[in-house]
Amino acid sequence: MTTIVQNGEPVLRAHADPISDFGSPELLKTIDAMERILFEQPDGIGIAAPQIGISKQIFLVTSDVLDADALDKRLEKNRHSPPKKRAVARGEYIVCINPSFSKFSSKKNSDVDGCLSVRGYYGDVARPEKVSITYFDETGKKYTRGASGLLARVFQHEMDHLNGMLFIDRAKNIRLLEAEHGEV
Repeated sequence: MTTIVQNGEPVLRAHADPISDFGSPELLKTIDAMERILFEQPDGIGIAAPQIGISKQIFLVTSDVLDADALDKRLEKNRHSPPKKRAVARGEYIVCINPSFSKFSSKKNSDVDGCLSVRGYYGDVARPEKVSITYFDETGKKYTRGASGLLARVFQHEMDHLNGMLFIDRAKNIRLLEAEHGEV
């Protein structure tokens, strides 16, 4: 069983290696593991391969970050009962392989970041409001898209993981928040 690697593990501070074996069983197995682990988290909206101990340029983002109401409903539901193990449909997340940014807006917004690899800690991080990103899916199909708001923030947060950075490297006002059930 693969778990989420926590702050202090060297893989989180390494630059991830690019993917060249699109469609391979190993790549698909990695994406499946990332998907399962991401959707087991009550508050997960993105995960990068280094967070499961694999230093590869892959991250996933839940599709509900595009719909604030759907995201709020899922997070609220998970606050009251842990997510159930279930089959996840491919459309419930975006796969980003070998991603790169081509543009950043000059305007930045500061908002609260947290991380599955730095459990319980949150901090204020200023990030560009808008980005343009190019990435590949698991078959090697290339995509370019603009993103703003939460999606832009998540893309930047996950890209940091691929570059050996954690949100705490950029954050101000870092604080530990206790979970509702007394867990951190």
